[in-house]
Amino acid sequence: MDFTDSPSEAAFRAEAVAFLEAHVPEEFGSYTSGDDQEKVYEQHLAWQKTLAQHGWGALTWPESYGGRGKGPIEQIIWNEELSKRGVGHSMLTVGIGMVGPTLVAHGTPEQQERYLGPLLRADETWCQLFSEPGAGSDLAGLATRAVRDGDDWVVNGQKTWCSGAQHNDFGILIARTDPSLPKHKGITFFLLDMKAPGIEVRPLIEMTGESHFNEVFLNDVRVPDSARLGELNAGWAVAQTTLMNERMAMGGLSNLLHFDELKALVVEEAGGHPDATQRDELAKVYSQLRCLELLNARVVSKLGRGVMPTAESSVMKLALARVMTKANALAMRALGPKALLRPGYWQNEYLFAPAFHIAGGTSEVQKTVCAERVLGLPREESSDRQRAFEELPRS
Repeated sequence: MDFTDSPSEAAFRAEAVAFLEAHVPEEFGSYTSGDDQEKVYEQHLAWQKTLAQHGWGALTWPESYGGRGKGPIEQIIWNEELSKRGVGHSMLTVGIGMVGPTLVAHGTPEQQERYLGPLLRADETWCQLFSEPGAGSDLAGLATRAVRDGDDWVVNGQKTWCSGAQHNDFGILIARTDPSLPKHKGITFFLLDMKAPGIEVRPLIEMTGESHFNEVFLNDVRVPDSARLGELNAGWAVAQTTLMNERMAMGGLSNLLHFDELKALVVEEAGGHPDATQRDELAKVYSQLRCLELLNARVVSKLGRGVMPTAESSVMKLALARVMTKANALAMRALGPKALLRPGYWQNEYLFAPAFHIAGGTSEVQKTVCAERVLGLPREESSDRQRAFEELPRS
């Protein structure tokens, strides 16, 4: 592994640092920190508009679409520098990091002209309508139906874990258009107007008391065929483009936890003298965070050689979920009885930590990926991949 930036990477990092030092907002609330969510959303909109105005709005988009034409290495460097300055995961990542590249790859010229500009400038925002109550880890098992009716599609079903759907103007939707085909082959990808009649958004109240996620009910929602992205029944391939870009957009965010802040909390609450157990736990958290940084360097090194990472992202996600859980549990023990007080930064982080084991693919799914791609264990036999979806048993 090469732990140092190449000359071109160092130049890009210096350019990014110079821009951020000049423009990073004084206030940039996190959607996990207990801050007022409406205020945080407005901050994220304003920041994206600033980025777009100065040419930093979409690093990996082609220049012809308003981007900078950069690759995954530059995206990871950018994410690293953002995190160092307390500018974490954006509430607009779905649009910029996932919808935009999918439109570039699969959209018609008309769709690209209509949607990419407003998306880049945060004039219109997007959410993701993929997962369902019965189709999360097995996304291809989705049951939301889209039936052709003239020039429209009539959509019925339910989606869940839709981040920001209560705010957004549009959504990317995958729905089943031909149940006579195997489950991966009868899916079509749509661009959905979230203000269309028949859409009901219900916030999901989390342990933190906040509502980052939503369930979305679709009742006879009419979607014009002009809003279909890609070929009929080929939505699974389009969705893979979206999910691949999700992994890239999240790269380099392993420093969601700032060790120095955790250490300061433990030392302060211990009256300046943490006991041996606390020191040991701090050392373990520090070691795991350092391992995450090294894993990230491995990914960057591979990308720099033109090699696509295999299971590294799954290993990183497993490690991130574990260290976030361990670190926030340590914070709660350090706070003692004060841990029961709400609101509080560390209390909120502790309650949000379990989400890291679920969001973006459960820990169980990541372990399966590692077993197959790292250990070389055989894939579990599946009897449903070639059967028509309508023949499969449904719970």
